[in-house]
Amino acid sequence: MEIGIGIPNSVRGTTGAQLLEWATRAEAAGFSSLASIGAVSYPSYEELTVFAAAGAVTERIRFLPNVLIAPARSTAELAKQAATVQELTGGRLTLGLGVGWREADYTLTGRDFAGRGRLFDQQLADLRRAWAGEPLADGTRPAAPETGHHGVPVLVGGNTDAAIRRTVEHGIGWTAGGLPPEATAPFVERVHAAWAEAGREGSPRIAALNYFSLGDTEAQSRAYLLDYYEPMGRETAEYIAGSAHRSPQAIKEVIAAFAEVGVDELILDPTVSDPAQVEMLAEVAL
Repeated sequence: MEIGIGIPNSVRGTTGAQLLEWATRAEAAGFSSLASIGAVSYPSYEELTVFAAAGAVTERIRFLPNVLIAPARSTAELAKQAATVQELTGGRLTLGLGVGWREADYTLTGRDFAGRGRLFDQQLADLRRAWAGEPLADGTRPAAPETGHHGVPVLVGGNTDAAIRRTVEHGIGWTAGGLPPEATAPFVERVHAAWAEAGREGSPRIAALNYFSLGDTEAQSRAYLLDYYEPMGRETAEYIAGSAHRSPQAIKEVIAAFAEVGVDELILDPTVSDPAQVEMLAEVAL
């Protein structure tokens, strides 16, 4: 199982210089991917912009928004942005896409929260069309630039039957988001079964994300997660804040657990912004 690391684009107080230093340290340490979380309605740095900049200071590490809330964006703009990052980074981008749970993301972008599933279905098909050079509306030209890459691979996020269907129809695999290993396992089995039943070649790629911090950072870590998940209600936010892995032993145990259930890549997502966390995690996880 590969081990990736998140970038603290959503941790309040993070600076642009820290984001770029984090990217270079993550590559030097040997992590497989650099991942992000994000929401339009939270004061975070925009994911694809961060990855375009990170691509300029790295050469190998892959990039994965995990997940980007796709239906809160226009398909044409998302297709153009993703294709641009894919070209600038030499094909290192995979899009983790989902519908999200924050109604405010849709309010702020003037899109339909209630119909986000239907929008996402159409969007996934239209992204493939855009990257193939097709126009998305009559009388328009193609939105995405012509590049040397055949589109952008997609991992579908979500813990529903629809997410599994979308994975098989449109993705290269599925991402478990913040689920613990025991909740991830049955979905891994279902994704593999649906993939085989649909006659897809090979195996779906499975990614997962869990939160971490190391050192004397628990208070900062908890405060960030409580703030980020506050719209879910205090009880849920407390649960998530308490579930982050904050010791070397806890991190080693969760890595072993995710490997056991068949995850291909585990992303350990930071909850504090000090770039020293990169080397601290590498000592434990790599």
